[in-house]
Amino acid sequence: MRKFFYIACMLCAVGIANAQELKCTVTINSDAIEGSNKQVYETLKTTIEEYMNSNRWTNMTYAEQERIECSMLLIVKSAADNLYLCEMTLQSKRPVYGTTYTTPLLNFVDRNFNFTYQEYDRIEYQQHTFTTNLTAMLAYYCYLIIGHDQDSFQRLGGTPYFQACEQIVTACQSASMEGTEQKGWLAFDSNRNRYALINNLLDEAFKKYRNYYYEYHRLGLDEMSANVTNGRARIAEGMPVLKEAYRARPATYVINTFLDAKADELVDIFKKGTDKEKKAVYDILMDIDATRQNTYDRINE
Repeated sequence: MRKFFYIACMLCAVGIANAQELKCTVTINSDAIEGSNKQVYETLKTTIEEYMNSNRWTNMTYAEQERIECSMLLIVKSAADNLYLCEMTLQSKRPVYGTTYTTPLLNFVDRNFNFTYQEYDRIEYQQHTFTTNLTAMLAYYCYLIIGHDQDSFQRLGGTPYFQACEQIVTACQSASMEGTEQKGWLAFDSNRNRYALINNLLDEAFKKYRNYYYEYHRLGLDEMSANVTNGRARIAEGMPVLKEAYRARPATYVINTFLDAKADELVDIFKKGTDKEKKAVYDILMDIDATRQNTYDRINE
């Protein structure tokens, strides 16, 4: 599995073939678009995969087996005059130490993944320079994936990559593009968009949450192969942090994204917990995420 500290990985990388950071699979669903050139979607799929998987996004050394597994699903809702209006679902995961289990890190839906694209267009990321909206969005999500992966292995380890996301947001806010392409980047456009998410992740108010994100993975999940009871207790112990962040800012996006990825996993962990753990965790989850009651009810089955 990916080494817990990437500095150590760099020191131990002699003789290991270098690889890019991401191993991303892209799927494009264009079923809603009739009578269009379907080949363009195959070309777009290949272009996006090459962009995400072939670029080096960090200065760290990854072996092939250490690459971050992720997937991107684009559902094309409209396509006209080279303007594509899409909904995108992004998922990423990482292995849990000492097991064959992989834990989800991201399960994120972007309902305004809108861009202009002409078949065979080359997409090329230039740091600190806006080129196209598609290029910017893909770079943003590459850094978001890496940031979450790093945060799960090291306290606040994802900060440089979240800062790279923030730089992309700033560049896109001042870029000249179609109104539909601007959606997702603007501060007051929505409290559940790309701007809002990265603003939360870099906000000092959510530092406790990010520390808990590390503890959840390294001190909770990764410890379970040695002692399930201790690992589960560590995860339960930190759960009030989620409630604290939610109550401070009920519209916060970052807690929603955490639960989008972790809701089912939390159920699987705590349905085998003690009665005390079940009650405490269930009460917190219902307080901050009551819309998923049917899911959380399974804790007490």
